[in-house]
Amino acid sequence: MTAPARTRTSDDLIRAEEPVLAHNYHPLPVVVARAEGSWVEDVEGRRYLDMLAGYSALNFGHRHPALIEAAHRQLDLLTLTSRAFHNDRLAGFAERLAALTGLDMVLPMNTGAEAVESGVKVARKWAYDVKGVPADRATIVVAAGNFHGRTTTIVSFSTDEQARAGFGPFTPGFRVVPYNDLAALEAAVDETTAAVLLEPIQGEAGVIIPDEGYLAGVRELTRRKGCLFVADEIQSGLGRTGRTLAVEHEDVVPDVLLLGKALGGGIVPVSAVVARREVLGVLHPGEHGSTFGGNPLAAAVGTAVVELLETGEFQRRAAELGLVLRGGLTELVGKGVTGFRSRGLWAGVDVDPALGTGREISERLMREGVLVKDTHGSTIRLAPPLTISADELRSALGALEKVLTEGS
Repeated sequence: MTAPARTRTSDDLIRAEEPVLAHNYHPLPVVVARAEGSWVEDVEGRRYLDMLAGYSALNFGHRHPALIEAAHRQLDLLTLTSRAFHNDRLAGFAERLAALTGLDMVLPMNTGAEAVESGVKVARKWAYDVKGVPADRATIVVAAGNFHGRTTTIVSFSTDEQARAGFGPFTPGFRVVPYNDLAALEAAVDETTAAVLLEPIQGEAGVIIPDEGYLAGVRELTRRKGCLFVADEIQSGLGRTGRTLAVEHEDVVPDVLLLGKALGGGIVPVSAVVARREVLGVLHPGEHGSTFGGNPLAAAVGTAVVELLETGEFQRRAAELGLVLRGGLTELVGKGVTGFRSRGLWAGVDVDPALGTGREISERLMREGVLVKDTHGSTIRLAPPLTISADELRSALGALEKVLTEGS
């Protein structure tokens, strides 16, 4: 009689990855096997409160019933046609996403980086066809500290040397200015400028929130200078900050909006460029595309995501629970927290370096049953699902207080 195969433990699975997976990530040593709502469970059955939510890809929690139902329903019908043919889900998705964002047209893609790359192409095409910039002279102004992805064009305008080193030569046509500095931005914009590309809140940099009036100033400047405002809301958008979009905190409507992560509901990769008609209208057949972009499964899940946001429930939850998060973090200032920045259910928390690096604090929290992720230095990021309860949020804050005051 054959003995049953031994179940692989977390340690087994982590060791098994080492020789066969590229070492482009350094995950926390937890192996997730199941998840629901705000909680995940590892292969040994240990439960953890997820305070990262897939970098906002899981805004609606793990396996939200409405999203799972939409995916199951579509799986039984049709998953892919390519854009060589029409499919019956794409028009409804585009109509509802455009209406939700207050813009006109949608270019469906898959990953966030694809949305940014597509936005760059669209902005350049608009500059040549509409603004009249001489061929191959278009420039795009970006902000220091940005994170828009890791493809070769995108790392060309990153200021993170870890993302750039060893990947040149870099794509020209970008100008980098300090974030949150309107004077520097104005000085960088000239007749060749196709667009200003910014995150309304810089996520990877540590949830950096600009001064009030900055985004409105960017909008006014780009209108006056005759270039596009491209807002990368791949992390900040779709309810995370207490509004559908982070730009709404200043009543700003960009010319081009880049969306991803939560748009796929944590089920499939879905991203989109959403823009004014006269901007996306510069594209013609054959100039840009994606085999999987706008596929029926993605459109079905994306439509279900939009339906959840149309009620306003998740935006309200993020705003209300954001007050709980802010209040709890305020109480920790001086108790191991040296400062923090938060908007809605999103925070960058600076920990006293004497207590450990962000990685070390994240590992201690993991041992307390709470999952977060570090960023630069001793900063950790908190981005729980918008479905989290107030009690669960307070529990996570209690765990943070414990690891800061009691150590490892």
